[in-house]
Amino acid sequence: MDSSSAAQPRKPQYPIESVDNALRILLLLGERKSLRLTEVSEYLSVASSTAHRVLAMLQYRGFVRQSSTSRAYEPGPALTEIAFSVLRQIDVREQVRPMLEELAKHYGETVHLARLDGSLVSFVDAVESSRAVRVGSRMGKTLPAHVSASGKVLLAQLPDEAVVALYPRENLEALTPHSLSTRTALLEDLDRIRKRGYATGLQESEDGVIAVAAPLGTHAGSRYAVSISAPSHRKQDFTEVAVAEDLLRFAEQCRGFFS
Repeated sequence: MDSSSAAQPRKPQYPIESVDNALRILLLLGERKSLRLTEVSEYLSVASSTAHRVLAMLQYRGFVRQSSTSRAYEPGPALTEIAFSVLRQIDVREQVRPMLEELAKHYGETVHLARLDGSLVSFVDAVESSRAVRVGSRMGKTLPAHVSASGKVLLAQLPDEAVVALYPRENLEALTPHSLSTRTALLEDLDRIRKRGYATGLQESEDGVIAVAAPLGTHAGSRYAVSISAPSHRKQDFTEVAVAEDLLRFAEQCRGFFS
C-alpha cells in the first residue's frame, strides 16, 4: 500500500456534515489569524447563512470570537485554553517522566501524575506496574477529587473556604463504601493531610485499591501531585510512611520546576 494513502485517515461511514464544517473552520483558524464570513462560506462551499450558523455555535462555545471592530472571527478563549492545556501537560510530563519511571521500578507499582481541575482530579500521566496483578493506568481519566489520594492532597493545598466553594453541599458522591461522603469528613481529612504532608486513599475510589500521594506544586497555574497505587492485598509490603517519604523526596527534586 502507498505510504501516503496509509497515512490518510479513513472517512467515517456516517459523516456528520455540520461537525465536519465546524472542525474545518477550526483547522483553518490554525492557518490564519482571522476569518470573515464570506471566506468561511467559500471555504466550506456553503451558503452564508449556513456558515453563519456554524460560526455562531462555535462562538457560543467559546471556540471563536468576533472582533467588535472588524467583525472578523478570531480564535476564542476555549480554543486557546485547550491549546495551552495540552502544552502544559506535555511540558510537565517531559520534566517528571524519568522520575515517575524510577518510582514505578523501585516499588513495582503503578505511579500517576495528576492535576486538580476544580473539584475533579485529572490523571495526566502514568507508569503502570508490570506485575500480573496491578492497579491499571488511569491516564486520561478524571475522578471526583475527594475520593482520590491525589485529589485530596491537592485539595489540601487550598484553604477551607476554597474547598467549601468547590463543595457547596454537605453530601458528597461516594464511589465505594470507603469514600468520604460528607463535606465535614472531607475537611477533617484535609486538615490531617496538611499536618503530615501527604494523603492516602484506602479503597476510596475503587475497591481493592490503595494509594499514597504527595503534592508537587504549581506549574502554569495548575496544581499537580504524584501518587503510587497498589492492590490492597499488598498493603503489608506498601508501608504508608516509607512511600510518603519517597514521594516527598520526589517532590523536592521537582522543586525547580514547580512553584
